[in-house]
Order: sequence, then C-alpha cells, then structure tokens
Amino acid sequence: MTDIYMQAAIAQARKSLAEGGIPIGSVLVIDGKIVGAGHNQRVQKGSCVLHAEMDCLENAGRLTAADYRRATLYSTLSPCDMCSGTVLLYGIPKVVIGENQTFQGPEAYLQSRGVVLENQHNTECIQLMQDFITANPQLWFEDIGE
Repeated sequence: MTDIYMQAAIAQARKSLAEGGIPIGSVLVIDGKIVGAGHNQRVQKGSCVLHAEMDCLENAGRLTAADYRRATLYSTLSPCDMCSGTVLLYGIPKVVIGENQTFQGPEAYLQSRGVVLENQHNTECIQLMQDFITANPQLWFEDIGE
C-alpha cells in the first residue's frame, strides 16, 4: 500500500535534489490533511537550520498546541537532534520516517519521551540517500556535522 504522505515527503526530497540540495523531505499532517511541506535547504539558502523538518514546520506557519498534539510529522530520513528536539518542543506525538539506514537520529530518546516512531524502511528513501551520499560525501558530512 502506498503511503500518500510519505510520497509527498519523497516529492519534497526530490525537489531539494533538483535544486542542488540534500534530498530529504518532510510533511506535517493534521487530521488527514497536509498542512506543511518542506525540504532540506541548507545548500540552497546557505542555512544552518533549514533541515527538511524545520522547513516543513516553518511552512506550516503558526499552529496551536492543540494542533501539534493531533499532528504526525513525516520525514524521508530519521530526524537529527535538532529536528527531534523540535518535535518534543511542540509536542508532536508521532513521527513516521522513511528510513534510518543511512542516518539515525535519537530515535530511542524520542520514544522514551512518548513519541510514537514508525520506520517504513522505504527502499526509495534509502536509495535516494545512498546515491546522494556516494555522489556528494563532503556535502553530506557537512550536513550531519562530521
């Protein structure tokens, strides 16, 4: 079964790649509706914080605490410490990730704080990141701080 929300996140990742950026995408879903979408824009905007999840939340705009409590954040890649912290800050109860094979953020910590984490082990997400890391190792290591 195709997950339309993960497909929307993958479309965002492909958009980033087409722009010369890192192929990671994210969407925020509330009550079955995508209310925000974004992609990694560190390269495109010269930003130190515009990971896909951060761009997605920025594009969703100002929401209430009640909205966040009903939200699910989709990301093509396991969220890093910064993005995971934002999930906790806003009380987003569920995160669905495409994969954590190429990078794994603090998933156990998110779960210990009550966040439901679902890993789809999505082969398209894995291939997208593997191809990117192989072609752009320096850019990838810059993004993850290594």
